Amino acid sequence: MKQFKQEQPPINIGADISVKSFEMIEEELKEYPQSKNFTRDELDVISRLIHTSTCFSQVLDNIYFTPNALDKIKQLLQNKAKIIVDVNMIKVGLSQFYLDKYQNEVICYINEPFTYDMAEKNKTTRSYAAVVEAIKRHRDEPMILCCGNAPTFIYAAINTLLDLNIDLSQVAFILFPVGFVNVIESKEYGKRFCEHFDIPAVIMEGRFGSSTMTVATLHATYKLIKDYDGTQKYNGK
Repeated sequence: MKQFKQEQPPINIGADISVKSFEMIEEELKEYPQSKNFTRDELDVISRLIHTSTCFSQVLDNIYFTPNALDKIKQLLQNKAKIIVDVNMIKVGLSQFYLDKYQNEVICYINEPFTYDMAEKNKTTRSYAAVVEAIKRHRDEPMILCCGNAPTFIYAAINTLLDLNIDLSQVAFILFPVGFVNVIESKEYGKRFCEHFDIPAVIMEGRFGSSTMTVATLHATYKLIKDYDGTQKYNGK
C-alpha cells in the first residue's frame, strides 16, 4: 500500500489566517465594480460578510445601508443599546469582549416559557411573540433589532414599535433573515419602514442572509468603533 504523506497547514496561527484572509478579500474586491459604490466603513462590513460567507457577488449585489447607518449604530452601541435578536445563535456568536466593553446586553426570549404561551394564545410564531415582549420590557432603552433567521421577527418589531409609540431615534435594524417563505417581503417591509422614519439599518436584500452574517455585521461595526486587534486583544470572534 502506498504510504500516506501527512501535511501541516501552511499558516497555523489564527490571527495570521485572519489577516491573510482580509488581504485576499481586499485584493479580490478590486475586481468588482460594485465595490466603488460603498464608503470605506461600509466596505469594512462587506469584507467581514464576505469573510463569513465567501460570497462576493451575492453580498455586493444585495447589501443595503441606509444613509450613515453605521455611524448611528456605533452611537447606539456606545450608548449601551440592548441587542434584541431572533435566535440564540446570534447571542452565542457575539463576542463577550465587545458586549462587556460597551455594556450591550443581548436579549433573546425565543425559548422562554412565556413566549410559548404568548405564541399559542395569539396564534403567532415564537419569534413574533419574543420580540414583542423584548420591546415591551426595554421600551425606554436604546435598541438594535437583529434578525438572522425569522421573517416574522421583522413584522413584530415594526408593529410593536409603532403600537407602543417607541422613540425611533433610539432604534436601529440589522436584517439578514434567510430562506424562502416571506423572506424577501419581510425585508422590503423593513426597508420601507426604515426609510420612512429615517431609522439606521443594514439589510441583506433577497433570500440571502444568515445568523452568522448578522453576527459578522455587529462585529465589524464594533471594530469600526475601535480596533482591538492591535495591542489589546479581544476574544477572537
